[in-house]
Amino acid sequence: MKAVWAIATLTWKEAVRNRILYLLVFFAAFLVSGSWIVSQLTIGDELKIIKDMGLGAIHFFGILITIFIGMGLIFREMEKRTIYLILSKPVRRFQFLLGKFIGLALTLFVVLCALGSIFYVMLLLKGGAEPRIFFALYFFYLEWLLVAGIAVVFSSFSTPLLSTMLTLTSFFAGHLTQSLLLLQGSIQSESAKAILSGLYFLLPNLELFNVRAQIVHRLAISSHLVLEATLYWALYLSTLLLFAIFLFQKKDFT
Repeated sequence: MKAVWAIATLTWKEAVRNRILYLLVFFAAFLVSGSWIVSQLTIGDELKIIKDMGLGAIHFFGILITIFIGMGLIFREMEKRTIYLILSKPVRRFQFLLGKFIGLALTLFVVLCALGSIFYVMLLLKGGAEPRIFFALYFFYLEWLLVAGIAVVFSSFSTPLLSTMLTLTSFFAGHLTQSLLLLQGSIQSESAKAILSGLYFLLPNLELFNVRAQIVHRLAISSHLVLEATLYWALYLSTLLLFAIFLFQKKDFT
């Protein structure tokens, strides 16, 4: 466990030193704060506009940061040839990979706390703060970690560019999984239905973590949804990490 935590700490420190991370966080904070200005210029419920834009900015930039850091999680170590030094010590490959993921998860948690705090303070000033906002942040974090898991899988065998493209494709496809069920019901071919069904279960169901509409329009968020999303997240992320470890164990560094 010491080895995993040491690698996680190094990953966190490396991410904190990255200027592009600060740039993305700055733009996210700017958009979250700017939602108040936009609400003043738009006809409609100010609080709804602020919540919608603020949550949208946090979600969007969180995904960007996840992919940006995750895309070269392993490749950078190979490029600098530091991975050979790390693996030559009593550090197993699965420990290295888990440490990298935990370091990324820590980075995303700090980003979430920073942006969430700015957003909540702004709602407090407008008199629209409510504990339900933390449900949205919780679901955001689960989704970010799933995307991070996908990035780790692709990062374990591909270049940063290809890893970015594949992770982005998985992200967008993950928000369209419900469309696969609708399409499945409108076609007659049994083989096509089987393929769509396979894709539905293979792709991550990221819409399960989308509760923005419920927060903005003050709709109920059932405990069943929270439990279902959490269990789905735990199962899918565990599968991703096990698959990433399997691929990484097979990787030849010679």
